[in-house]
Amino acid sequence: MRRRKFLKDTSIASTAMLSTSYIPGLLQDQKLKVGLIGAGWYGMVIAEAGLEVGGIEVIGVSDVDKNHLEESVSKLESIQGTRPKAFKDYRELLEEPGLNAILIGTQPHWHALQFIASCAKGLDIYCEKPLSYDVAEGQAMVAAAQKAGNIVQIGFQRRKAESLLKVKAMIQEGKIGQIHEVGAQIHFNPTIPDTTPQAPPQGLDWEAWCGPAPKLDYRPSIGHKSWRLERAYGNGHLFDWGIHHVDAIRMMFDLDMPNRFVTHGGMTKLAGKITTPDTLHATMHFDEMPLIWQHRMWGTGGMDKSLNNGIHIYGEEATIFVSDSHLKIMSNAKDAELEVVEVSAATIRPDMMRDFIQAVQKQDKALISCPVEEGAKSTACVQLAMISHYTNSDVHWDQASKTIKNNVEAESLLARPYREGYVRPG
Repeated sequence: MRRRKFLKDTSIASTAMLSTSYIPGLLQDQKLKVGLIGAGWYGMVIAEAGLEVGGIEVIGVSDVDKNHLEESVSKLESIQGTRPKAFKDYRELLEEPGLNAILIGTQPHWHALQFIASCAKGLDIYCEKPLSYDVAEGQAMVAAAQKAGNIVQIGFQRRKAESLLKVKAMIQEGKIGQIHEVGAQIHFNPTIPDTTPQAPPQGLDWEAWCGPAPKLDYRPSIGHKSWRLERAYGNGHLFDWGIHHVDAIRMMFDLDMPNRFVTHGGMTKLAGKITTPDTLHATMHFDEMPLIWQHRMWGTGGMDKSLNNGIHIYGEEATIFVSDSHLKIMSNAKDAELEVVEVSAATIRPDMMRDFIQAVQKQDKALISCPVEEGAKSTACVQLAMISHYTNSDVHWDQASKTIKNNVEAESLLARPYREGYVRPG
């Protein structure tokens, strides 16, 4: 496959935006005191990314699973040389003296309460995506951060992917020409754990894990790592995985919010095992162009499996497929051949965390890659698309008033009722 020089005249200024200005040891002078809420798989991923960058010490960890708590505290001690304090209740962690910042790695249905409580303490926050479970929570989180004036980074780490930044530069330079449509997809066949209701694992406080969300009977298929395809906790594949591509597209094209959502889908293979669609087509109508999402959680996905996870950009001068680690570019020029550009995505997590740590140290919001306002918009995109699916209706969104127009059923899904004992932020 011959490589063409489609990118050869990309400007030096555009290329410079891809580099990372990191000097080893720069962040070691004064370590930030950090707390971690949610010490399972991804909570530890972001904590370890922060320690890899340097400049932080995790002084406290909270988790409602005793096993996660003990394992994470021991592992963090082995990495940083000091042992964090362990808390079951995140509110006790937030009272720990000397805290500078909080990392939130819990499930989305817990984010709003933990985020807003951290804002009330004046703490800077790194919060994993999706920002919130529902649209109204996201709006309350934005308001809390704006009131606190704190540094907030939302973990859409693909904003640091070299491949996507290359495409952003190409768009800005007009290399792709007028773009009329963008597509995104992640087709895969999930492995569904046991769906049989049973007692939670020893050490897991299932009541506390469910928190403000509905308390369903425990089963492995909706517990640790598997909650993403359960509507009550994860809200499905578009909400969990597709949101990465939606945010990347918004970033590359400098998009605001769609004004219309049309979503259709259902169950083809996984009925009775998951409660969100295994097949979905969602169109998000931005003023500039439509964004079309699709996923199939069965079969092969597409004819070419290498295109199953990524973004398709259809321009008058070229068509581009971009993923974390490569671009495939087909120019519209006569006799053009496919160009493949390989890049590394190995550092996107530490790069995202580096931005946060430097922003906190310098108290400079300009260093943040994904501020809370942007995180809220990307999250609302997938939330509104799922509302269109659940109501089987077109959803018309008014960004100025942040309301759904002329659709009472859809409007009612903007804020899910909290379980007894929990109070929604308002």
